Amino acid sequence: MKRCFLVAAGVLLVAGVFVDGYALFKRRQIDNEFQRQVALARAESDRIRAEVVLPSARKMPSGEHFADALQQFGLSPAEVTNATAAAQQAYNLRQLRAGNPITVGRSVEGELRQIDYKIDAERMLHIVPQAQGFSAEVQEIPMHTTVDVIIGRLDDSLFNAVEDAGESPEIAMRLAQIFGYDLDFYTDPRRGDTFRIVLEKKKYGNGETAAYGRILAAEYLNGSKKYDALLFHDPEGHPAYYTADGKSLQKAFLRSPLKFAAPVTSHFSKARFHPILKMYRPHLGTDYGAPTGTPVQSIGSGRVIFAGRKGGDGNMVHIVHSNGYETYYLHLSRIFVHAGEHVDIGKTIGLVGMTGLATGPHLDFRIAQKGQFRNFETLGLPPSEPVSKKNWAEFAAVREQWLPLMEQTDQLQAQANSTGASRTR
Repeated sequence: MKRCFLVAAGVLLVAGVFVDGYALFKRRQIDNEFQRQVALARAESDRIRAEVVLPSARKMPSGEHFADALQQFGLSPAEVTNATAAAQQAYNLRQLRAGNPITVGRSVEGELRQIDYKIDAERMLHIVPQAQGFSAEVQEIPMHTTVDVIIGRLDDSLFNAVEDAGESPEIAMRLAQIFGYDLDFYTDPRRGDTFRIVLEKKKYGNGETAAYGRILAAEYLNGSKKYDALLFHDPEGHPAYYTADGKSLQKAFLRSPLKFAAPVTSHFSKARFHPILKMYRPHLGTDYGAPTGTPVQSIGSGRVIFAGRKGGDGNMVHIVHSNGYETYYLHLSRIFVHAGEHVDIGKTIGLVGMTGLATGPHLDFRIAQKGQFRNFETLGLPPSEPVSKKNWAEFAAVREQWLPLMEQTDQLQAQANSTGASRTR
């Protein structure tokens, strides 16, 4: 009996030691884990204080110096002086542009960590405080390129439709240039027209669009007539747009001598009553009513043979083109070219005015072919060469790459037709 008692007591003693040992082990384990968590929390706190930057931003005010702008962020006079001096060594502060963002970053404890001025879409002036003063450098802004599809529907103008799709008016201008040989975007668009565009976008890390790249393909549905364009290259290797069946979109001339909207106020006529001379006489051009200062463009490449004042025509530019064509731009307020100069298609050659015999600001535009004035509104424009046979396989590969991408947006296009404009990526 006594033996059994001693055995039981021994077992209990061993068990007690084991339990106490295990409890002590667990306590130490918990203490170690607690200390580890404390260390991690302290390290995270130190990291936050050292690395986390809280930004505040404002746009560069018009007519304000860089130092004045920095003062608005609460920098001390010494910080303003030293940061401005460092910035001037890295970038000419006289080239600052009103409206560009300035961002000042501080730590969670309020210490100044960095100053950034966005020079343009691709460059940043980066200023950092050092132990002694500040350092500054111009850095490239990291970007990546994506291919996006934009779709939209016109309720009034192409510009508004592009903006409704969330894009810059720049896209409207470029689309008008692509189809400008077949469409006059001041008179031809109608409510309900739709467009689809495949283009490159340069984007910042947060997905915001920094800049636009090439328009790779486009489609514009004007009423029941569809216009399409694919980016390829001409026989000399220069970028050019072609229809899906390989015809060149570029023609010898643009459809309008004006870069912005302008109604036709007087048509080509063999006998028009002149509002100043009070007599009937031929009007061998097309008058576009537009405000003074509206840019006037050469409708084709050629050589300027006259640029100056010429009697009732006022300030005039006369350009000779290939194949016997000549163009005349009358009543200009300013002229930007000179005789003997070669001009490219679409070059701004002057501004609308009312010099000479004119009752109001307008452009009197005239075109002659082999010495005979022609009606520009009904004149068929000669096309450029189509895709050559030797380049057809390469062109077909480009077509198969981009056209299906536009076709995938049919569902979204239907939605745009009924609800306005939208886009997809």
